[in-house]
Amino acid sequence: MREATMTEGKGTAGPSGLEAARWWARMMRDPMDAYGALFRRYGDAVRLPRDRRRSLFLLSRPEHAEHVLVAKQDNYVKAFTYRPLRVFLGDGLLTSEGETWRRHRRLVQPVFAQRHLAAFAPGMAGVAARAVARWPDGVTLDAAAHMRRVTLDIVGRVLFGSDLAAESDATGRALADLQRSAVIGLGATFLGDAGLRRAFRLVPGAQRAGAQLDGMVLRVIEERRAAGPGGEPDLLDLLMRDGDPPLSDAELRDEVLTLLLAGHETTAAALTWTLILLSRYPAARDRLEAEVDDVLGGRDPAAGALDAGALEAGDLDVADLDVADLDVADLDRLPWTRAVLSESMRLCPPAWTIERDAVADDDVAGAEVTAGSTVAISPYLLHRNPDLWPDPEGFRPERFLGEQDRPRHAYLPFGGGRRICVGAGFAMMEAVLVLALISRSVRLDLAPGVAVPSRAEVTLRPARPVPMRVSRR
Repeated sequence: MREATMTEGKGTAGPSGLEAARWWARMMRDPMDAYGALFRRYGDAVRLPRDRRRSLFLLSRPEHAEHVLVAKQDNYVKAFTYRPLRVFLGDGLLTSEGETWRRHRRLVQPVFAQRHLAAFAPGMAGVAARAVARWPDGVTLDAAAHMRRVTLDIVGRVLFGSDLAAESDATGRALADLQRSAVIGLGATFLGDAGLRRAFRLVPGAQRAGAQLDGMVLRVIEERRAAGPGGEPDLLDLLMRDGDPPLSDAELRDEVLTLLLAGHETTAAALTWTLILLSRYPAARDRLEAEVDDVLGGRDPAAGALDAGALEAGDLDVADLDVADLDVADLDRLPWTRAVLSESMRLCPPAWTIERDAVADDDVAGAEVTAGSTVAISPYLLHRNPDLWPDPEGFRPERFLGEQDRPRHAYLPFGGGRRICVGAGFAMMEAVLVLALISRSVRLDLAPGVAVPSRAEVTLRPARPVPMRVSRR
């Protein structure tokens, strides 16, 4: 039976009045839970009023995504929900609009072109192999923290030429505080950026998070300026020298911070969810290990590379770990590994919602959207639409093997349209390499009886530490 307090616009349904207010309160507590409940109650085109003119439209069909993110993308700008994040990140690629976004995208995009990705593989593999080599047999570790550590180290070394491993724990805490503060800030977006900055002074951890992240970024930039040019240019070199006009110091800070955080947090979340799912689905893990053994099995670490002295001293060499010659050809021989990651990102997409504000009135595949309203395209819901995905709650990596018979915008782990994640190819290559190198050496099992609830903030991440036991293979 449909809700008595239902309001309908063209092509949409949803609550109104006090019932709508209750849904907004629920969304502030747990937005992803509210999204899912609205989807189940009202269908894949939901309207939730904000005021007399504007609404939140929760749209969950591929044609909705294609319209908003591609066909009519000029009519949609980053939603008001990104304003709290902009207070911390400034005008980087994630939050900027218009000419600022276009100029920064042109500057960054060449580094992530397909022709350059092969050069990143050895560096990525070296970081991952060194990390895994230090995990003693039988220890229980926090998989989420270790994945953040690995991915931050990769982004720091490969893209910015900096060693950030020692800062990973503090960065992880700062990022958690930042995301929590950004969600709290949604209730104060009417204050504008200056008002939000004042409000954040009252949010526990917000100022500490900003200081920690700013300090890390400024150290990266200052160290490069002190060292001067040398060696192959990386992303930081391009940001510092190739802008036309050059990036200001404020723009440089914003972009480095955005790329450092976005470049490691989403991949770390994807890898963590994947490890959890593999622990729960042993047949999928067995197949992954067999594939990795076949492709990488002949590259065992050199004798003595893993002895206690080397581990303690931290002087493991990439050559000792036999990963220096890993390249993109190896990735082509790991289709099940890639499929496992793709299915994990279907069930647990780190970028779980994509939100845009409509500039003018629009008809989105039958849904009548008013100017100023927010459209939420949620990959989390889209990836669970039973019309698109049989057994949507099941973990079935075979969905991603062979030809894919589904609409183009049914799967959006990296967004879509011209604002699709600029580092999507980099992130996928990194995730495949890290997962393969973990699976070559160890098996990680979730501690018995441990539940891993999710927290939907800026990214979809585990709400608490993820204890997993290491068994060396």
